[in-house]
Amino acid sequence: MDRLDSMRLFVRVAELGSFSAVAQQMNVARSVVTRQVAALEAHLGTKLLARSTRRLSLTSAGATYLEQCREILGLVDAAEAGLTEDSQAPRGHLRITLPFSFGIRQLMPMFGDFMRANPEISFALEFSDRRANLIEGGFDLAIRIADRLEPGDVARKIGSSRGVVLAAPDYVKRHGRPRHPRELIRHECFGYVLDERSSWPFVIDGKTQWFPVAGRLQANSGDALLAAAVAGLGIVTLPTFVAETAVRERQLEILLPPFRMPELGIYAVFPSNRYVPHRVRTLVDYLAQRIGASPPWDAILPRE
Repeated sequence: MDRLDSMRLFVRVAELGSFSAVAQQMNVARSVVTRQVAALEAHLGTKLLARSTRRLSLTSAGATYLEQCREILGLVDAAEAGLTEDSQAPRGHLRITLPFSFGIRQLMPMFGDFMRANPEISFALEFSDRRANLIEGGFDLAIRIADRLEPGDVARKIGSSRGVVLAAPDYVKRHGRPRHPRELIRHECFGYVLDERSSWPFVIDGKTQWFPVAGRLQANSGDALLAAAVAGLGIVTLPTFVAETAVRERQLEILLPPFRMPELGIYAVFPSNRYVPHRVRTLVDYLAQRIGASPPWDAILPRE
């Protein structure tokens, strides 16, 4: 029994909570996985996993051993990688989950440039605005836009996202221009369905205040809300990375310019605290450099 291989297998079983899931990932029989874990337990002289017909859970010894395995395996990976990374180009496959609109509009051109510069890296991209479980999904990386990280997230901030309130000139001509966020309640305001809020935030005198809104349309796509706004159906709030083209082409105009919306962070999120491969770090460094402290799409913002 190779000790390190057994430790890696145990970590995967603990993270996925299933022998079958690990066997499927490895393309082997479930019995192969269970035998290796049982051999590791026999070697250690203690039970690491409590098995039942419905669930698999860590014993107290298993929980302690899991963290020790992660630390040891991370050091081994780092030591091996450190011998070659400085002299070798990054290579391998990256499985990434990323937001729909931001991913397609902004990240895809960056990925294209990155792929041309790094021909030995391949990608599998999954677009979704919902939070994915990186371990269960087998992801190497997630790009998330959020006001805060969740407990336990291991992440690096690579940029920021600003929101703006928008409407078509035709809508403003027909319904008037709101001068203060409190006037939004008298307008048709379209919201993002995953937000599930009936109010929009604005930073006033350094504090975030929420103002009620109402409207007949919700959508889980920034591009769908953009299309509705361009059609003159109502007022929307969108990130600048979605709105920039429509604003530059004067299909939409920014409303309430004196009132700033809270900034969101753009994060690269890694699976647990495991070693981050060279190819992942290379990509994240590249994205952080391309996005930067002043993202190009924020150029449409009114000067403060």
